[in-house]
Amino acid sequence: MSNTIYSGGCLCGAIRFEATGPAEKPHTCSCRFCQQHTGAPTAAWVEFPAARLNWTGTGGKPSTWRSSDYSSRAFCPACGSSIGAIDDEPVVALLIGGFDDPADPALAPHYHSFEDCRPGWLRVETASGEV
Repeated sequence: MSNTIYSGGCLCGAIRFEATGPAEKPHTCSCRFCQQHTGAPTAAWVEFPAARLNWTGTGGKPSTWRSSDYSSRAFCPACGSSIGAIDDEPVVALLIGGFDDPADPALAPHYHSFEDCRPGWLRVETASGEV
């Protein structure tokens, strides 16, 4: 198990996090929830067990909105930045763009979820190839 600390946060810095690796299930997703949550045609995520995530910013934990029967979408109440999704399992999926080093190879998506919802004009590349 990697003990790498992955840090990141929102635009204004009120919501900050530190997640202890390994980073799990890095992927992209084009479901309508992800599209509407991020305002983008696809979102890039990575998951961590909730026990390996600490909210370190002055804003504490992000605000949430219940988006399904198993998950809530997380966002900064001050600047509105999308942070991720907090699942009931307990798993936290964080948006890769919010990490301090989103280019870290450990965060590179390995697969694409809901590719049938992806606009036909968008090409998505994962570590295993283009979708």
